[in-house]
Amino acid sequence: MAAEKRRVLVTGGAGFIGSHLADAYLDRGDEVWVVDDLSSGRRSNVPDDAEFVEMDVRDDELRNLFREVRFDLVNHHAAQIDVRVSVNDPRKDASINLLGLLNICEGALEVGTRRLVFVSSGGVVYGEPEEVPTPESAPKLPLSPYGVTKLTGELYLNYYRMVRGLEYVALRYSNVYGPRQDPHGEAGVVAIFSNRLLHDESLTIFGDGEQTRDYVFVRDIVSANLLASDLLQDEDGDDDATGLDRVAYNVGTGVGTSVNRLADALESIAGCRPGREYRGERPGELRHSTLDTTRLRAQGWAPRFSLEEGLRETYQHIADQGGTIGGGEVPSRSSTGAEEEA
Repeated sequence: MAAEKRRVLVTGGAGFIGSHLADAYLDRGDEVWVVDDLSSGRRSNVPDDAEFVEMDVRDDELRNLFREVRFDLVNHHAAQIDVRVSVNDPRKDASINLLGLLNICEGALEVGTRRLVFVSSGGVVYGEPEEVPTPESAPKLPLSPYGVTKLTGELYLNYYRMVRGLEYVALRYSNVYGPRQDPHGEAGVVAIFSNRLLHDESLTIFGDGEQTRDYVFVRDIVSANLLASDLLQDEDGDDDATGLDRVAYNVGTGVGTSVNRLADALESIAGCRPGREYRGERPGELRHSTLDTTRLRAQGWAPRFSLEEGLRETYQHIADQGGTIGGGEVPSRSSTGAEEEA
């Protein structure tokens, strides 16, 4: 697949990660279509050379788009990603994340699409892991409806692969950050801290700040997606991986970073230390989440950007926007979600 010019559909391609992927597929020489309902993505993120279709992935018209274009590859990033939304409205979460996926799978099968790249989540499908860094083979015990839909999505895709012949690769992301990031995503704390530092405002941290996450830069996520797009079917997985894990890969750095260290790094980049406000620990929050990426590294991928490099580029992007996030205006303190994300 790598040597051919492909017709590529990027769902959620107006969003933070999806728009970077649309850029990357175009740079590779592919033809790119972006489907996004703009509920969270921004039209300005879509590259000029991509064909943009404003549409919900659950829409019946999506099947007509498949028939018209006959995509070679689908990269499925459109999703409801807010854990809190999933808890408050599990039906909405399931409708978008499962019915949308099924609509895409049926469209792909009808026109002979060769590969689907599916975004799963290493931060939620494993629940509170016993092993850190956590490998793909760890027990799957999601503790939120969002995690349940991501795992269920992998199960559906396993059915489509085994019974109906649709090739797929699932990428289980750790916490992604970078330019164009919205503060309400999984790693929104980076954007939130950056904006507050740009305005010389104190940082809010829950608990002691020693909880850790695996922060991976968006450019490294892009390279993982390009690799997953080109893997031949008989290259997927290895002899030790079984079931869902054979075609699933963790994507992260393998290094846990505490909230305190993240704040230290961003304060150093910003050149200011306006102070920190520590609040009570939030119930149910994972203490540590870091992914073992050995299997993806064996396929030739490795993160190229250090945390400091990625944070510096992200901070500079937000500063260049005049203290805005992803091209939009800075929300007020009450609406940034800083208290929920930091």
